[in-house]
Amino acid sequence: MLAAPRAVALACFLIVFAAFAAPRQTAERAQTAPGGTFDPAILKAFQWRSLGPARAGRSLTVSGVKGQPKIAYAGAVGGGLWKTIDGGETWTPITDGQIKSSSVGAVAVAESNPNVIFLGMGESCIRGNILPGDGLYKSTDAGKTWTHIGFGQSQAISRIRIHPANPDIVYVADFGNYSEPSDERGIFKSVDGGKTWKRTLFRNAKTGGADVAIDRRNPNVMFAALWEAYRVEYSMSSGGPGSGLFKSTDGGETWTEITRNQGLPQSMDGKIGVAISGADSNRIYALVENENGGLFSSDDGGANWKLMNAGRKQQGYRLRVERRDVPFRRRREDDDELRRRRFTRSVDRSRRFESRRARQRRRGRRHLQRLVAPAHVDRA
Repeated sequence: MLAAPRAVALACFLIVFAAFAAPRQTAERAQTAPGGTFDPAILKAFQWRSLGPARAGRSLTVSGVKGQPKIAYAGAVGGGLWKTIDGGETWTPITDGQIKSSSVGAVAVAESNPNVIFLGMGESCIRGNILPGDGLYKSTDAGKTWTHIGFGQSQAISRIRIHPANPDIVYVADFGNYSEPSDERGIFKSVDGGKTWKRTLFRNAKTGGADVAIDRRNPNVMFAALWEAYRVEYSMSSGGPGSGLFKSTDGGETWTEITRNQGLPQSMDGKIGVAISGADSNRIYALVENENGGLFSSDDGGANWKLMNAGRKQQGYRLRVERRDVPFRRRREDDDELRRRRFTRSVDRSRRFESRRARQRRRGRRHLQRLVAPAHVDRA
């Protein structure tokens, strides 16, 4: 009586098994083809699909590990911090159950000790829906365990920078509270690995830290940006007299405002992103949200500026400058890569930008951060 149903069940199992096994066997044959080449035609039978997590959200921050191009960290607004050890093929959540907030705003790995990681919670990208954080965390074992080390009153950490030679010297751009004035804002510095903090740059209770950059060749030289902005229940605002751009020549102990230096907009500013060239420490880039804003460049350490690109759609987003380091290729003096929203790229000091779209069927509407391995520019 049960023989027929069992036979049918067995036949169905064999059909399903064959359907899943065939592509794998074909892929294995393609990967082990003579000459070690991979046949791209095998991928035509597959489609992109999300592997989760279902509500990880957008990613605002990524960080790599110096000398280990296959290791990287990515922070998600609704999914905590993720780690890959195989160049992005697979990702593992490493903060689940250890942090109180799932919203990551900034992450930084110490160049001199990759086991040391600082994690800032809360997104500073003011938008219709935002997810606050609960301060700053630190790991000393490459992300296995985490300890909360302060900034508990802050809802968003915008950026973290670590001294290239000393993992105990850390800088934090703290945005603060989204909707209410607060004193826990501005640029902070620690010289003991995050045990104690000193605020070295502050404008007012309505203005938070938006960005901070450090010259890897001369860590005493730094740039920072402050941003006056708020988000309340039915409205939000970007810009005000508190926004500004600053420079330090003593490792962030004191700051000089350069917001109105020659060439920069002379009217009220909004969000500012700042970056230092890896090819030339005197070359500084600033992405300024302003009626006359855009992407500005300075060749004399921020004394004088020139408008390089006035694309208004790019204002208010993050700026990243990468030093191109291609083996067996003569490097040019101007060989920086500037990357902005939607993976636009410039290799001629921002005179022209080209779109670098992700090759997949279903793309995210916004690409908010990107990481390129310095010695492996084809790995991103």
